Amino acid sequence: MNHSDAERISAYLEKLGLEPAFKNGTGSPAKALASAGLIVFVTCGVRQSAEDRIYGQVNNIRKKFPKKKIILTGCLAHREDVQRRLKNKVDIFTTIKDFSAEIVSSIKYQASSINRKSKIHNTSYSIHNTKKPPCNNYLKIIPKYTNPYTAHVPIMTGCNNFCAYCVVPYARGREYSRPAEDILKEAGGLVKKGCREIILLGQNVNSYRSGKINFPKLLRLIEKIPGKFWVAFLTSHPKDMSDELIGAIAESKKICEYVSLPAQAGDNEILRRMNRKYTIAHYKNLIKKIRATFLRYELRKVRNTNLGKLSPAISADIIVGFPGEGNIQFENTAKLMREMKFDMAYISQYSPRPETAAWGMKDDVSKKEKVRREKVLTKILEETALMNNKKYIGKVVEVLADAGGRGHTRTQKKVVFRSDKKTPVGEFAKVKITKVKAFGLEGEII
Repeated sequence: MNHSDAERISAYLEKLGLEPAFKNGTGSPAKALASAGLIVFVTCGVRQSAEDRIYGQVNNIRKKFPKKKIILTGCLAHREDVQRRLKNKVDIFTTIKDFSAEIVSSIKYQASSINRKSKIHNTSYSIHNTKKPPCNNYLKIIPKYTNPYTAHVPIMTGCNNFCAYCVVPYARGREYSRPAEDILKEAGGLVKKGCREIILLGQNVNSYRSGKINFPKLLRLIEKIPGKFWVAFLTSHPKDMSDELIGAIAESKKICEYVSLPAQAGDNEILRRMNRKYTIAHYKNLIKKIRATFLRYELRKVRNTNLGKLSPAISADIIVGFPGEGNIQFENTAKLMREMKFDMAYISQYSPRPETAAWGMKDDVSKKEKVRREKVLTKILEETALMNNKKYIGKVVEVLADAGGRGHTRTQKKVVFRSDKKTPVGEFAKVKITKVKAFGLEGEII
């Protein structure tokens, strides 16, 4: 989501007459940083480690380049404690949704310096305080896509779930769904330009609704767009994963066989404390239903690969060390991972976040124990991921090629492949898998 936000911010700033100091991957980031006059941080506040990196980078830049202008946006920008800590280092704090309005009101160009072809570090401007104008809809900004064949398209922003550990509802506000026509227009334009993979984004895509169009119906509309392309999405909430959505994914020719379904914990008491609003039994039933539904539709031969009856790849998010997670509760999470046999899991150590309900809970699991638990779950993940990947040996899969003989499958498996001919970057290739690892495949183009 931050990557997508940055693309919209970049497009907006260029409309104001600024040019990026780092163009199309040319030059070095260090040189670009030295030459830029304006630096924008799109921040993440999910964990303390991400927040600490922002403090370090802002302080280093301000110390080395005292005259550069710095804007801080994203999920940390609204917090008063962050603003106090960086008040002498950052020129503008603005949330993503207010970015365009805030910048228009806060950056005034000197008339003699306006030049649409001038680079940002040659453009003179001043920062001043002014009354904030009404918010513009930043999602209507046409982004400057940084990847010509894989694009991130936000369909909604914000969240209404208020999980006890999560800052998103406070940082991004309540759920807002983009009009379906805007999403279809953006997706259709991308496909016409040759985009091969569209990744739909939202804090909880399952909650999407535009009039009578819910998320399953939106997926079916996107699939009707002419052209050869994949559709993926991030991320789903288990309490909102419907049979209609599972069916729409399973029967589609364009929607990838990949489902991100965060579990967060494998213990009902911890889920209750997290305010996740589902049980482990419900979560397990969803995984079984997804796999069974995909298996039925495989028999209809709607897939573009030769994978046969393989299950979809399923990933999960897991938090270790949440307040109150004792050894028994943790073992329930380990048990869940063994039973569900995830292809991927993003395992993180619990980090107390200001404003959240868990901020008032005692952080009663030591750092050392959090590290140990993360290692235990990572080991389980490596075993289940390798077991799942072994099913690919000898199979032919469709791969979206990146540079350097690399790419990924519809199930988001990383692939390294060999070929006698140069495979165009951003095109599809058929690859026969000859070797697998826990988190990657190897093969040859056929």
